[in-house]
Amino acid sequence: MSDKIEIGREGENLAAEFLKNKGWEIISRNYRYGKAEIDLIIKRDDWTIFVEVKTRSSSTYGEPEEFVDEFKARRIYDAAEEYIFATNWLGHVRFDVISIKLGSPPEIIHFEDAIN
Repeated sequence: MSDKIEIGREGENLAAEFLKNKGWEIISRNYRYGKAEIDLIIKRDDWTIFVEVKTRSSSTYGEPEEFVDEFKARRIYDAAEEYIFATNWLGHVRFDVISIKLGSPPEIIHFEDAIN
């Protein structure tokens, strides 16, 4: 397995644990629709929250959250739309980003309502 995949998986695990510790319920991990993937789908009260996790081992090439571009956001929206339709979800929806820089300890920043 490549380092990039391992780093991404470690970041998603850290993000999932971070959200669970906040009392949020994880409904799905790595939800796929076509070529799109949503890292985490969370339920909180009457909200479904679609979470993109970006993990880097350093910020040499920029902060992790800077790598969620318009193309990536469009794919997340497409997958979220399919999920909402498939589950007949009628509550609130939000798109968050969790930025993780690996280290000891890892730096985790949660950007709520980050993708417009």
